Amino acid sequence: MDLFEHKARELISREAPLAARMRPRTLEEFVGQEHIIGQGKVLRKAIETGQLPSIILWGPPGSGKTTLAFIVANSTNSHFSPVSAVSAGVSDLRKIIEEARERRRLYQQKTILFIDEIHRFNKGQQDAILPYVEDGTVTLIGATTENPSFEVNSPLLSRSRVFVLKPLSNQEISTIVRRALGDEEQGLGKMKIELADDALEHLIVMSGNDARIALNALEMAALVTPPDAGGQKKIGLETIEDAFQHRALQYDRAGEQHYDLISALHKCMRDSDPDATLYWLGRMIEAGEDPLYIIRRIIRFATEDIGLADPQALVVAMAAQQAVHFIGLPEGNLALAEAAVYMATAPKSNSLYTGYSAVQHEIKNGSNEPVPLHLRNPVTGLMKDLGYGKGYKYAHNFEGHFVEQQHLPDSLTGKRFYTPGDRGYERQISLRMKELRQRRPLSKDTPQNNT
Repeated sequence: MDLFEHKARELISREAPLAARMRPRTLEEFVGQEHIIGQGKVLRKAIETGQLPSIILWGPPGSGKTTLAFIVANSTNSHFSPVSAVSAGVSDLRKIIEEARERRRLYQQKTILFIDEIHRFNKGQQDAILPYVEDGTVTLIGATTENPSFEVNSPLLSRSRVFVLKPLSNQEISTIVRRALGDEEQGLGKMKIELADDALEHLIVMSGNDARIALNALEMAALVTPPDAGGQKKIGLETIEDAFQHRALQYDRAGEQHYDLISALHKCMRDSDPDATLYWLGRMIEAGEDPLYIIRRIIRFATEDIGLADPQALVVAMAAQQAVHFIGLPEGNLALAEAAVYMATAPKSNSLYTGYSAVQHEIKNGSNEPVPLHLRNPVTGLMKDLGYGKGYKYAHNFEGHFVEQQHLPDSLTGKRFYTPGDRGYERQISLRMKELRQRRPLSKDTPQNNT
């Protein structure tokens, strides 16, 4: 590196956002994720010894995935080749592979290929690196916010170890913020900042467990706050609110208010009050609650409190989840509102909930007898000889496409788990089941002529 390149890097370092300047360089500086990099944990040992297998780091934004990758780069003798799946293509990967192969041949040096947002690579791009991960030409570190079971090819996933990163806690965000306030080299220490307690609390809440958001908002507040006569910058709640462009609401995402508000939302939907439903939903959204947490509860409500009284409730809830996941907030606010009001105004039934609870109790405490022989599929000759499928009646061969035969184990014959209610679509289900029960004796002996 020549003098000009060194000066250029220094300039970039000084002008980089606070979150980039405060990026930890060692495991000792890293905050959070003790469950995977605490003393004695497998990933920490692998990093410290330089014997790192291919890994996938799966976690929410700002939880430290990229930081861990850079720590690996600083802690290993391997060559580090980072790429972003947003901008890199197969040609970039092939170039890295060729360089890695040559480096391995000439210097016996390993290459770590870090792919940020690996879930954005398509199947072809992932397939392009698979052989070289398999033969050890490169060690893969993939970072993703999406479930790798769905977003990473099975062959590539099977050759990698998945580590799940948790959202940073409020205390961990606080530690990172305070460290930035005190660091005079890379942080804001030279500015002599005094951050009010309520401002720090709001900063933590509005960060959404994302360290980058917290640090960048803090830096914005610090830059716009003039020093007082003593040269000190006093940052209050109003300045932090302005940095986020959001009013502080009384809300604790990890405390009692979190559970109080979601409880209120659930009960107002159950009680069919759309106005109160909208209010409590808005309180949670505007205070910075995770929208996916809210929609998970709405999906649960659709199955627990509405069920088959309105089968469309689950469809609406899942559509809202997809909308929020696709466009995020604030655009996704109305998708959440539409789903919540739909739940509040839909007919209610807990028949599915009580029915499945009864099944769970039976499985836990019952005999768990085997499947009756006539319901088993005779896929081999031996199974057929043993009586699998013998006597099974094919429903479509009977009038009304209905036939009466034993479906439950002997000890549960006649047992009912699901009793439909009398509201919404369940009223039709109830009438249908009543009609079928009246026809059962006839269906045993009256097959339909389908010739």
